Amino acid sequence: MRVEIKARNNEELLRKIDSLLNEDVTEVYVSLRPTKEILVRILENAPNVRIIGCPPSLYPKVSKKVIRALSQMGIKLIPVGHSRGRPRKYDERTLTLVRRMMRQGKKPKEISRELNIPLRTLYYIINGR
Repeated sequence: MRVEIKARNNEELLRKIDSLLNEDVTEVYVSLRPTKEILVRILENAPNVRIIGCPPSLYPKVSKKVIRALSQMGIKLIPVGHSRGRPRKYDERTLTLVRRMMRQGKKPKEISRELNIPLRTLYYIINGR
């Protein structure tokens, strides 16, 4: 079972670890840097955990000794990228279709009308993505 724990500070994270983790948990994601204290608490509450994830920006700040020690215990500490910001409105299929139509020589106004995409958004897709 996978559990995702998000918190604003270490104290809140430790409380959530105590309340959410149990023997059934094999994968944990924590939103803060996994310190020794946090990792010990995870292992105490979820002895069967095999994967611990953290944000990619915090992964380099984790001690190499800690990563090695976890690895020797058969536990992987991995950076997990969570998408941030507003979800994309147009999927990859639509973007591919826009690029194909541009290669075929269609004008942006034609594509905009055909796919029902605002012209300004279409220019953003063409130039920025």
